[in-house]
Amino acid sequence: MSTATDTGKLSRLQKTRNFGICAHIDAGKTTTTERVLYYTGKSHKIGEVHDGAATMDHLQDEQDRGITIQSAATTCPWTRAGVEYTCNLIDTPGHVDFTMEVERSMRVLDGAVVVFDGKEGVEAQSETVWRQAERYGVPRICFINKMDKIGADFDFSFSSIGERLGAKAIAVQWPIGAGHDFKGLVDLITMKAVYFTGDMGSVIEDQHDIPDDLKEICEKKREEMIEGVCDADDDLAEKYLGGEEITEAEIRAALRKGTLEKLFHPTFCGSALQNVGVQKVLDGVIDYLPDPTEVPETEGTDPDDAEKRLTRPHSEDAPLSALVFKIVNDAHGDLTYVRIYSGKLEKGTRVLNSNNGKKEIVSRIFEMHSKDRLARDEALAGEIVAVVGLKQSFTGETLCSADDPIVLDRMDFPEPVISMSIEPATAGDKEKLSTALGTIRREDPSFQANYDEETGETIIAGMGELHLDIITTKLTRDMKIGVNVGQPRVAYKECITGAAEARGIHKKQSGGRGQFGDCTINVSPITEEEAEEQELKWQDGVVFVDKVTGGSIPREFIPSVGVGCRNTAKGGVLAGYPLLGVKVELLEGKYHDVDSSQIAFEMAGTIAFKEATRKAGLQLMEPMMKVIVTTPDEFFGNVTGDLNRRRAMIIGDEERGVVRIITAEAPLSEMFGYSNSLRGMSQGRASYAMEPLRYAAVPAGVAKTILEDGKS
Repeated sequence: MSTATDTGKLSRLQKTRNFGICAHIDAGKTTTTERVLYYTGKSHKIGEVHDGAATMDHLQDEQDRGITIQSAATTCPWTRAGVEYTCNLIDTPGHVDFTMEVERSMRVLDGAVVVFDGKEGVEAQSETVWRQAERYGVPRICFINKMDKIGADFDFSFSSIGERLGAKAIAVQWPIGAGHDFKGLVDLITMKAVYFTGDMGSVIEDQHDIPDDLKEICEKKREEMIEGVCDADDDLAEKYLGGEEITEAEIRAALRKGTLEKLFHPTFCGSALQNVGVQKVLDGVIDYLPDPTEVPETEGTDPDDAEKRLTRPHSEDAPLSALVFKIVNDAHGDLTYVRIYSGKLEKGTRVLNSNNGKKEIVSRIFEMHSKDRLARDEALAGEIVAVVGLKQSFTGETLCSADDPIVLDRMDFPEPVISMSIEPATAGDKEKLSTALGTIRREDPSFQANYDEETGETIIAGMGELHLDIITTKLTRDMKIGVNVGQPRVAYKECITGAAEARGIHKKQSGGRGQFGDCTINVSPITEEEAEEQELKWQDGVVFVDKVTGGSIPREFIPSVGVGCRNTAKGGVLAGYPLLGVKVELLEGKYHDVDSSQIAFEMAGTIAFKEATRKAGLQLMEPMMKVIVTTPDEFFGNVTGDLNRRRAMIIGDEERGVVRIITAEAPLSEMFGYSNSLRGMSQGRASYAMEPLRYAAVPAGVAKTILEDGKS
């Protein structure tokens, strides 16, 4: 295992770090990234988020709103112990509406820096991004930022990582002061005070003695750090218990080993806005986060046999395998971001998309720096680049060598929870709107758009009000398309409450060749997790199981029954909402030698599915949101009373200084316009965060109103 302090020759891959910066909204991710770009020499001036000038937030909406919407990638150098490393960095959004951007970034990163607010500690979206990193097995280091903020408390924020995330954090630094008195930090490995002076904190003075009033606490915290790292190294633990001196190199090596094994997370502190501590976080990226050779070999399946697992080594000499993780519409053609896991990608070559079997030409390759780009002739294993020329490749699909195909494991896309109708303002806008929605869908897999032939409406769906607001702004301002937008609507679902059996007969036999299909099915509830445990294929919310014996239905017609059931489930049975979580067992049927066909059995499946699900009992489901409200104590009663009126269930509350943190579960349908209401009842002093939690049954009285409104 290589460490930053190794003096031997490191390979290109050992000198590469692919990492992301992620956090709750307003914890300071983009500000931290701007400092990284400045200190690495990638930009010569610092762009501030609050001025709308951040390099990585280059979209107009990002600058207007002061938030990150799209993940942005950049490549920058960092020198550590005399060795220059290449850092491929992705700055991700913090707002829950754009959690898809974090999801797809995590899929292609080797490590992550999770940023926390020095006053607030772990917040709602902190938990979400942490879970995403856990899902993809991404090692993390932590940066407790904003130590200059009034009320900042390193000990509290540090403790919240263990209490709220269930993670083991190990402090490798301790702050010198807090709030207005924050001056620098103590390196607990070297036991030296570190100050950041010069232009924008670019001069690091790291040989100062620890202030007298901090010596005792720093000695204690260093002991805790050493005890913590001993969990990763039995030899080190033995040495420590024997009373021997532990060297700096041994501590760093154990920290690296434990981080890569995800046993714990080295934790740094500082203030990106005040230019304190960011360079040390970069050192931590090199010291503790993995290079591409230290993560497991990438896995996938054989395109011709989905049961056959394949792997690819992290080597440029291996066959090409790369994952498309992001597409950005550009004036000169779509920019397709790819992470290359193995092999070499050369400009002008033809590659195979193993998901759809089509071959594509990579006409150009770019190393990205936010919106700027540097042309490359080739890209190698371990790199993240953008390519131009791909027409039929989408997010989550694999590019590989035609001679050695592999389908890499895809990423999960969240289901939309909110929708609204949208229609072109003029006949001239109609065709442009259809093309534009297709473009946005390619860019953003968490966005959906469907045309409803019954009503003539186009329905767009996304992850929240802000998500759809950004998309409609993009259509009108950036794409110059006139649209009329309806009110936001909740993306309800349907489910069945029991099991039932039904027979479906589709019969047309009057004159000429007729149609005949006859099937009997049984439906019962099933979850996606249960389907996975039973090794059943979950598709569009339906699991289809063939239990036909004795040839009562010919083999070629059996899949058609499944198609009929799935198509019916998509349009719903109760109220036109997608029907999910149904196990369909095809029991028996009849056929006609001449009149039976695939379409006839598809229609029979539709008839049987509708009748069986109605017999089983249908229920409307609504998205429930996890809501976390931070309010001054004096408004606590107003806020909880309002939440109760919104059918919210308050799960808990905690006192944090002069504010209360309320955690609740609330139906999305009751939370529209909540930001304005909360602002009004708290004199603008309360804030909230909200994220999708699960689907739950709609109460009978509310469901009746929804169904009646749908019919009117």
